[in-house]
Amino acid sequence: MSDLQDLYQELIIDHSKRPRNFRPMDGATQHADGYNPLCGDKVSIFVRMENGRVADVSFLGAGCAISTSSASLLTEAVKGKTREEAEKLFEVFHRLVTEGPDKVQVGPGLGKLAVFGGVSKYPARVKCASLAWHTLKAALDEKKEQAVTTE
Repeated sequence: MSDLQDLYQELIIDHSKRPRNFRPMDGATQHADGYNPLCGDKVSIFVRMENGRVADVSFLGAGCAISTSSASLLTEAVKGKTREEAEKLFEVFHRLVTEGPDKVQVGPGLGKLAVFGGVSKYPARVKCASLAWHTLKAALDEKKEQAVTTE
């Protein structure tokens, strides 16, 4: 395994074992629940918007290392972003995990999220990596039904 792959694996394990922003949120302006029927992963995303920006975001849930680390890194990535910036980040992330790093221009905006580029090789894991993101989108759209990973 290359040094870069080792670093990526360490980042996923770290965020899985010590997830950031893993807590319920009092005062959330938006909230959504998500579920991956393939493996049973569940996540709840809490968002507090202020002045058109994500002032705070947190999550609760139970799932595999990919699912948990993706949710953790999501919370770090979208804090301070506008709704439009968060949605754009979702689009780029989703393309990365479904199409792979060779077909998506990652760029500096993706930051640590680039670690999930290898997930595209494992279709079942794509749903794990994207669950929190689909749930964030449902929260931003104020959807009441549970977000379910379809891809």
